[in-house]
Amino acid sequence: MGNLTLRIEDKYQLDRRLGGGSFGEVYQGHDLKTGQEVALKLEYVQIDPSLLENEIEIYEKLSGGPGIPRVYWHGEECEFRVMAFELLGPNLENLFNYCGRKFSLKTVLLLADQIIPGFQYIHSEGYIHRDVKPDNLLMGDGKQGNKVYITDIGLAKEIEERDWHSYPVVGTVRYASINAHLGKEQSPRDDMESLGYVLLYFLRGSLPWQSLKAESGAQKEKLILERKQSAEAHGLFRDLPEEFKKYFEHVRSLRSGEKPNYVYLRRLFRNLFRRKGYEYDYVFDWTELKFLEYLERSRKRSEDGECTPYINA
Repeated sequence: MGNLTLRIEDKYQLDRRLGGGSFGEVYQGHDLKTGQEVALKLEYVQIDPSLLENEIEIYEKLSGGPGIPRVYWHGEECEFRVMAFELLGPNLENLFNYCGRKFSLKTVLLLADQIIPGFQYIHSEGYIHRDVKPDNLLMGDGKQGNKVYITDIGLAKEIEERDWHSYPVVGTVRYASINAHLGKEQSPRDDMESLGYVLLYFLRGSLPWQSLKAESGAQKEKLILERKQSAEAHGLFRDLPEEFKKYFEHVRSLRSGEKPNYVYLRRLFRNLFRRKGYEYDYVFDWTELKFLEYLERSRKRSEDGECTPYINA
């Protein structure tokens, strides 16, 4: 994207690249009239079928739901399709690395309490995400900094009742459900199983099927599936509260097309949260870490004789 125009339709200015991959590039920019900061996702117009058009259509249908970023505008500029949407903060994979690749139980439960109703809403509107992973779960920006958003829904599709086709694994193999590995049509239970793997990844620091060696991609997928099918024997729930095992027991007991009991799943974790005596204060691990880093910088400034600015907490 070397000859990329810096302006989109004289509406938005591109300021800096935030990231990208096989599905497009994402930039931070601003509205030329209001100055409002936005995120801009670009995809080459020759890509067919367009994942960005699918994403725009779904975002607009889900607009206003919990954890769904707002789309401000979409159109074309030169050789790109463009979506301007709500600027968000860091994704959970970045924050996971920032926190030393381990989240506390409190942080995981705070996240789960927001993410479960987010997927409940997506499913209630007739869609499944199909690529649930930490990179696609972002914290908000500014005043929305304690809110979790579900993003990158370009692979999402409408829920289908039939379960007789065979499909390749869609999404990210590390977090894919067992049914996805088996080539079955995905349904809401599969999003929730993937979310369960994400939560365990945050608590454990890794999953039992990471770093498996294989001669080919197909062989590795087979080994990962086998490890997932016997995950408990490989310590997936070892030393963790029983609620996580109960979560998986419920999700995996569901038949194709049967909706998860989201209230039950959320209550499982809320009861655990209360039992541990945690306070629902939106203080995540990275919140504490940033505050401790601020105190350390303040201490060094004081030792160097610098004035420490007053922060209204």
